[in-house]
Amino acid sequence: MTEPPKHSSPAGDGIAAPLRYPVFRRIWSAGLLSNLGLLIGGVGASWAMTQMTSSADKVALVQTAILLPVMLIALAAGAIADMHDRRVVGMVALAISLSGATGLTLLTWFNLITPNSLLALCFVIGTGMALFGPAWQSSVSEQVPGETLASAVALNGISFNIARSFGPAIGGIVVAAAGSVAAFATNALFYLPLLVVLFFWDRVSEPPRLPRERLNRAMVSGVRYITNSPAIRIVLMRTVVMGMIGGSVSALMPLVTRDLLHGTAQIYGIMLGAFGVGAVIGALNLTRIRNRMSGEAAVRACAVLMACAAATVALSNSPLLTAAALVVYGAAWMLAVTLFNVGVQLSAPRWVAGRSVAAFQASISGGIAIGSWGWGRLTDSFGVEMALLIAAGMMALSMLLGLWLRLPRVGARNEVASELLSDPEVRMQLTGRSGPLVVEIEYRVAQDNARAFHSVMQEVQLSRQRNGAYGWSIARDVADPELWTERYHCPTWIDFLHQRNRATMPERALYLRAINFHIGPGPVRVRRMLERPFGSVRWKDETPDRAVNELLPIVTTAAGSGA
Repeated sequence: MTEPPKHSSPAGDGIAAPLRYPVFRRIWSAGLLSNLGLLIGGVGASWAMTQMTSSADKVALVQTAILLPVMLIALAAGAIADMHDRRVVGMVALAISLSGATGLTLLTWFNLITPNSLLALCFVIGTGMALFGPAWQSSVSEQVPGETLASAVALNGISFNIARSFGPAIGGIVVAAAGSVAAFATNALFYLPLLVVLFFWDRVSEPPRLPRERLNRAMVSGVRYITNSPAIRIVLMRTVVMGMIGGSVSALMPLVTRDLLHGTAQIYGIMLGAFGVGAVIGALNLTRIRNRMSGEAAVRACAVLMACAAATVALSNSPLLTAAALVVYGAAWMLAVTLFNVGVQLSAPRWVAGRSVAAFQASISGGIAIGSWGWGRLTDSFGVEMALLIAAGMMALSMLLGLWLRLPRVGARNEVASELLSDPEVRMQLTGRSGPLVVEIEYRVAQDNARAFHSVMQEVQLSRQRNGAYGWSIARDVADPELWTERYHCPTWIDFLHQRNRATMPERALYLRAINFHIGPGPVRVRRMLERPFGSVRWKDETPDRAVNELLPIVTTAAGSGA
């Protein structure tokens, strides 16, 4: 894997700092065009559908067809981004979206487009973008140094919000001037610069030391890592809540324009633009906020601002006041979502970064989708004003989540230790699929340290499990209370080799803490044993069929910590 460029200037804390790096600057600029193209194409698709059918459901399904793949393939897309060259994955994803946009252009040009074919090709475009998202976002750390990663994530958010602010308006102009076919052609053309930039990105990746995981195993590994990572789990839970409550204003924006402001489609466009401008302002101030406040304090401040802004939107009859409130709301929303995104990306090591980003995308998209449905039902019963006031109250109360689910502090990226562990000695005939493997580690711990040792081992449990182990346990010998046995399983031999080399530097230090409780007389003892059914036992092995016993010296941190 390529190392990101070294930071060369102490002034790298500003929001524009990542743009000093040519690779990021080129990809970001081309990505802005692709986002604009996607939104311009979306306007063309919605307009084309209204020309073909009077069904409101069909028109609404255009956005569903584009966004649905994000929820359907997010985890698989993240696993693919981690398993393969992210540059190549990004190019393949863009090619899929380009094929969909090109198909729409050609069918519309020859008057062959139908509602069903329009929805199918919108789904193809959405599938490409769903596959592209994790590969793009998880590759940011390869384009900029770690100290500017938060700013780079914010700039990617700015890219989308600039597109959201101006894309629909540009799309409307394009459709009015030349029809939907021009919008589809613009969408297709705007993918090309990003494809070219990725093609010429000289990303040098190191060949993996171990065979890559299969897709289904990689997806399971991603879920296992997230569920056993308290930091990521907390951020994702807070993200879902923020999406469910915070998405209320965007979901009800058309009704706010029609029922509260009694405005036209032009006013609706202005309100959307105000929200987008606010989001850009929020992203531009991310670095300043992170330097002055902790993540938890910043998210609480955002919740207060969003609650006040939502209440203002609910009670306002003035387009000017509503637009001002939406600027505030958009800024606070962007800050909160970006802080969550940064928290996920900095908490996950690179080997699982794509899957972590995909989980974040699924969390925010799922939260908004579920919340939008709920706010729509609530509005049917009580009206848009009351629904927004309820949303404001719930947003204010969401600050209390910090008492139970406090956001973790994040600093430098949690990277895997650079030193790979040597493979253990093996005296059996093994293949990568041999398994399950059972690992037993014996510690001798003074009875006075029993409670402290047990506490450390609870952290070891999470570390082992998020890196690929299952069935973890810790046992104490009733006849010899100083003797403790840690035991866990790995599905196959290759899974075991992956698991022991995924530990980050803090995890290696954690394993060393556990080993330091060992009082001897000999070193920590590790057994690695193969479980297999009777039918797979060979009658004539070339070597004795027995488990390997290894004595690991306490001072050898890498070997001892990896088990």
